[in-house]
Amino acid sequence: MNVEIIIFYIFSLLLLSSSIAVVTVNNPVKSAISLVFSFFCSAILWLLLNAEFLSIILILVYVGAVMVLFLFVVMMLDINITQAKEGFVKYFSIGIFVFATIAGLLSYFFYNQFDNSSKNIITSIDLIGTDNTKNLGYLLYTEYLLAFEIAAIILLLGIISAITLTLRKSTTNKYQNPSQQVNVSKSERLRIIKDEDREK
Repeated sequence: MNVEIIIFYIFSLLLLSSSIAVVTVNNPVKSAISLVFSFFCSAILWLLLNAEFLSIILILVYVGAVMVLFLFVVMMLDINITQAKEGFVKYFSIGIFVFATIAGLLSYFFYNQFDNSSKNIITSIDLIGTDNTKNLGYLLYTEYLLAFEIAAIILLLGIISAITLTLRKSTTNKYQNPSQQVNVSKSERLRIIKDEDREK
């Protein structure tokens, strides 16, 4: 058997086991570490497909930056495991329905997309060279520019949502309202004291 096939089966099994551990482990820190291992196994599989740029980006960006941030946030949050388990039975039927819907849509998509297995999709892509990084950049900024910009907007919305959710205002702090300061009138802030009032 070929060495690449052996490596593919090994890391595929590791990827499946770590992905299952992400959703089944009760400890959120262990779940995040399992997700890091899943990214690492996916990077190895991409490397076997000669997509070395995507493999390195997955390790550097997701494993090296995003998951470190996830672990930092998870360790800072005070997650009540008992309360989370209580809501499992309550939302179990909804979760099964969402899972079945997504699995059905994905199965329908892949069945229709790859029905003709003899067609190689790579031959229909215009390549400008043998360098994967150059080809990827060319395709992203020519044929898939709209999808690339939509993905960037979705990531921007995710950043704004995360900042909004974590922004907490304290009642003890004092804040300035520039609109009220601009619209203030003289009668509200200035009081003229006459000599008669001072003598009284």
